Amino acid sequence: MSEIITEAWKKYLRSLQLHPLRTKAVTAGVMIGCSDLAAQKISGVKKLQLRRLLLLVLFGFAYSGPFGHFLHKLMDIIFKGKKDTKTVAKKVLLEQLTSSPWNNLFFMMYYGLLVEGRPWSLVKNKVRKDYPSVQLTAWKFWPIVGWINYQYMPLQFRVVFHSLVASCWFAYFIFALASLF
Repeated sequence: MSEIITEAWKKYLRSLQLHPLRTKAVTAGVMIGCSDLAAQKISGVKKLQLRRLLLLVLFGFAYSGPFGHFLHKLMDIIFKGKKDTKTVAKKVLLEQLTSSPWNNLFFMMYYGLLVEGRPWSLVKNKVRKDYPSVQLTAWKFWPIVGWINYQYMPLQFRVVFHSLVASCWFAYFIFALASLF
């Protein structure tokens, strides 16, 4: 069994090296799909909501993976690949003040409008009401992840690591959103 896992990991690393954007997009899609499966299971859904699952996989594939890929490349350009403590703190702060608020806002709108199929007026009110607490919760969790990511992860693994941790965050986030709509 370990030989199969070792070979799969080697193929994944090769794909990450040869096709980084595509591999990160697929990874993000698979991870958010797993998150939604977990969220559906935890929430007691009797029959798998396939449309919801596919729309969330699409979100990961078309948005989360590519966004993370380009964000981390940009951060490396802005900070010239530095990993000293001060630079890592600046990266985390910049990420938390820019991409974190945007990503949470965008996900709430995507989830409400496309996944749940709610009208804009309801989604707008939902975002207005719940976005501040969602973002505050994110700021309690993601800076630690960002610190680990920028301090210890090589550039090519940052989106993969982020996607892995995000699968837990999305399971919580999806579960919370589903119970609020």
